[in-house]
Amino acid sequence: MVTMKKIAEICGVSRGTVDRALNGRGRVSEETAENIRNVARQLGYEPNPAGKALAARKTRPIIGVVIPSEGNPFFAEVLRGMEDAAKEYEIYGLQIKYYKVKGYDVQQQLNLLQQITPEIQALVINPVNDTVIAEQINAMIAKGIFVITVNNDIAGTNRHCYVGSDYYNGGTTACALLEALLGQAAHIALALGSRNVLGHRQRLEGFQHRMERVQDFRIVEVIEHEDDDIQAYDATRQLLQTHPEINAISILAAGVYGVCRAVMQLPEEKRPLVIAFDTVPTTVEMMEFGLIKATIYQHPYRQGHTAINKAFEYLVHGRQPDKDSYIFKNEIKLLENL
Repeated sequence: MVTMKKIAEICGVSRGTVDRALNGRGRVSEETAENIRNVARQLGYEPNPAGKALAARKTRPIIGVVIPSEGNPFFAEVLRGMEDAAKEYEIYGLQIKYYKVKGYDVQQQLNLLQQITPEIQALVINPVNDTVIAEQINAMIAKGIFVITVNNDIAGTNRHCYVGSDYYNGGTTACALLEALLGQAAHIALALGSRNVLGHRQRLEGFQHRMERVQDFRIVEVIEHEDDDIQAYDATRQLLQTHPEINAISILAAGVYGVCRAVMQLPEEKRPLVIAFDTVPTTVEMMEFGLIKATIYQHPYRQGHTAINKAFEYLVHGRQPDKDSYIFKNEIKLLENL
């Protein structure tokens, strides 16, 4: 096992100097510190877990989680992954504070970020894609806060990494799936949460791009419902009354149950084919009912677990993410392979 004492002997310095260089404590010349870090890397030095745990307990760093989970069942699995990851790091005394909101209100998210900035050392956020949010995130990073975006990314920030799915690919996959299921002309309605969410917009763009290869597909209308089932129900019901020619609906975000309840108001022979994203209980229920033909799964549990893991690794061990993005593959699920 490589120890600080061994590194000190090789570098010709004291053990205390090695400790200060590797842990950023006290004054060590940059040249000496860099030499010590290089030797430590070459030897594969790993800090003593008990020592790290003790140091973490003294500071009790806080991870703030800002997530639009209220009224959106998708995030139940994301949060479960986060909570399981937190249990693995209980020895280190790190804390997680959850800030759960509803929808994608820019001012609400901005106010919340400003409020928690003095309290946290790391931020895991599902961000609204707006310049004021990007500016606030960059200001937090400038203050030394470690930032991970989860499930949705944001443009124009210096965030440390993104954990989630490839939304553009999700859109192209949804369109290809409709083509495979219909094999005919389609009058399509698309339902998404908000264009203020980067991922939702990317899914829409991916769908539209893939549709260029299908001559007889036409988008009738795109509705936005803030990932709210009641809004989704109202918007879909009105849409189907206005456009009875719609024979396919691709739900590109949450609001699945609301959309399906509106579809169920139609006689069975007039119901459009529906595809969705994710496998929340109500979506599975609609698949069992025969209303949703297929869904696209984006590994919510793994997203939550990975995001918290990366934050802990940085706060406890000082390890930067080794990638800019941790992408989980979109997978097509039928009732038979749920």
